[in-house]
Amino acid sequence: MTETTTKTIDKTAIRDAATVVVLRDRATRPRVLMGQRGAKAAFMPNKFVFPGGAVDAQDAQIPLARALPPLCAARLSEDSSPDMARALAVAAVRELWEETGQILGVPAPWPESIPEDWLEFAGTGHRPSAEPLQFIFRAITPPGRPRRFDARFFLLDADELASDPDDFDAATDELSHLQWIAVDEIRNYDMPFITEVVLAEVAARATDETPPDSVPFFRNDDEESLFLRLHGAGMRD
Repeated sequence: MTETTTKTIDKTAIRDAATVVVLRDRATRPRVLMGQRGAKAAFMPNKFVFPGGAVDAQDAQIPLARALPPLCAARLSEDSSPDMARALAVAAVRELWEETGQILGVPAPWPESIPEDWLEFAGTGHRPSAEPLQFIFRAITPPGRPRRFDARFFLLDADELASDPDDFDAATDELSHLQWIAVDEIRNYDMPFITEVVLAEVAARATDETPPDSVPFFRNDDEESLFLRLHGAGMRD
């Protein structure tokens, strides 16, 4: 008889995650790219959300063609490592590609063997670029949810995409009804509370492309919930 060991995964553990808020028509009528999660999804079923997901183990090893902006990297590293900041940026590019078919990258060869998860992305002739990403929000999922994430939200101008922003043919089926939704019509869609909060931040910055003075952080621990600001030189209340 062969003894089999089954590894139990704690699905309530907090996982690092990246979410991308793609914004277009900033100067006229701002719109954001969103899709609907499936009815049987364990986390936020039926909700309209931004593309995003958990960091994979190999994300920190993926060769970026262009790195994160220094301020963005510093804020992401305030209570984590530079490697995690890099992994979050890679996860943002990967999840955007997988869930929407949109390419955030630059034409460039890959310097080494390409991981299987990146073969189709690399097949477009691009390597991922984190340079256009702007870190604008962070939130930890409250206790008691079926999945918990330490999510970092990145704002991305649609003009930075290397793909047709209206072409979703390369997307997987993780999100349905992919569409550009006008910010002033968002209230007509069923969204998670934290998505509404992030959208308010996006609406306030729609015409301002400079990095925010600080990044809001909704920190939900088992003991308490805190609202903090990330400045890039230490965390402050």
